[in-house]
Parts: sequence; C-alpha cells; structure tokens
Amino acid sequence: MFTNAGTSSFTTFLSRVAPEMLPGRRPLPPGMAADLAPHATTIVAISAAGGVVMAGDRRATMGNLIAQRDIEKVHPADAYSLVGIAGTAGIGIELMRLFQVELEHYEKIEGAMLSLDGKANRLASMIRGNLGAAMQGLAVVPLFAGFDLAAADPAKAGRIFSFDVTGGPYEETGYDAIGSGSLFAKSALKKRFRAGLSVDDATRLAVEALYDAADDDTATGGPDLTRRIYPVVMTATAEGTRRLTDAETAAIAEGVVSGRMENPGG
Repeated sequence: MFTNAGTSSFTTFLSRVAPEMLPGRRPLPPGMAADLAPHATTIVAISAAGGVVMAGDRRATMGNLIAQRDIEKVHPADAYSLVGIAGTAGIGIELMRLFQVELEHYEKIEGAMLSLDGKANRLASMIRGNLGAAMQGLAVVPLFAGFDLAAADPAKAGRIFSFDVTGGPYEETGYDAIGSGSLFAKSALKKRFRAGLSVDDATRLAVEALYDAADDDTATGGPDLTRRIYPVVMTATAEGTRRLTDAETAAIAEGVVSGRMENPGG
C-alpha cells in the first residue's frame, strides 16, 4: 500500500491500511455513551468584507460538571480555512486533526489546493464516517469557514458551511453558530449582523454573541476575567488565517463585559 500509486485522500488511504485508526471505525459497546466524555459547546462564524471570522468559547462540560475551562475548539484547517468543533470533544479534536492532514495530503499528492467547496465535501464525508458513534451519543458537528480564493468578488469571499450529524453540508448566509449555546448566539447575531461588516466589527460581534450564549446556556463559558481565559478568535482573509493574540482578544472581551455593566441586555 505504501509503494503503490495512492489516492489523494488520506482518509481513504487510512481506511485501506489501518481502518481501526479512523474515529468512526472503532468498535463500541452497546448502549448510549454520551455522558462518558466531555462535550465542546458553542462556535460562531460571521462573514465579513474580505473574509470570515470564527470564534469559540473555552468550556467543555461532562453532564453538569465543567470538564475543562480552557479547551480550544477553533483551529486552522489549512492556510485559508477554519474549522470549529462542537459535540464529543475527544472525537472532535481527532476529526479536526485528521481533516488538517487530509487537506495537506491532497496538496502534496495533487500539487494544488482543494477548492473551498471541495474541502467542505471532504469534511462532510469524514463526519458521515462517524455516524455509528453518533447514534450512540458520541456525535461531532463541526462548523467550517474560509476565504474562497476562486470568488469573483474578494469582498464576498468569506463563506460558511454547517453540517448535520449524517454529514450533510449546507452553506450558510452571513453567519451561523453550532453547539448548545447556538440558539442564543444566533439570536444575538440575527439582531446585530449587517452585510459588509469589517473584520474588526465582525470580531467584536462574535465575542458579543458568545457572551450572550454564555448568559443563557450553562455549558457555554463566557470571558473569565479572573483566570484571564478568553474566547479563541480566528480570521481567514486573502492574507491567510490568523489567530488573534491573547492581548487582542482580552481587549475585546473586556470591552464587551464593560459595556454590559452599563447595559446588561446589550
């Protein structure tokens, strides 16, 4: 298998060589297993003029307990796209890393980068492979966004894709959110989102949406000023992906908290 002409899909190659290493191929005991592993919660994505912004809170829960206060759920998929995970944290992180390798493997084999639609379809097939575990409560539902290098108008190149548990990909318009706090985050975005937002304004809006989600959803963690734990915020633009520094995120989060001291409802 290692010396023959291979496939541009690392996941397909792995399914032939060592299928037991794929997240969805491992045997599970019968019954539900949802309460046995930490769960990652809320992710938001917002399209902006010239790119897209994705942000995630830092809390992972296990039942009614906080399993981790500083988990990182938003990561670069490649040089121009981002992926955020919600659902079973361990499987989600493994799936995200496998997706990163999948895109890098394709580039090395084909000598070219997948289109943004192609990346979304690859991620959809990987989610579909986890369907058996999802039916036992170990579901992972990512959010994918990126800068489309093939877009006719660079100002509208920021695109967002959501998925269902069976791997169905859906392109979203303007913004989207996933996870336990997504209902509250999308309600906040629905009132404040405007087409053509700058990347800076979209970043502030993403942090505000996470704050609103944390205000009503116990599984979503808001900015922790005491421990200095703030959301992970990343952007994808024509210059590539970038993660905001801790100092930048702290300044935005502290500004949001300060504003809510005067107007709790935003």
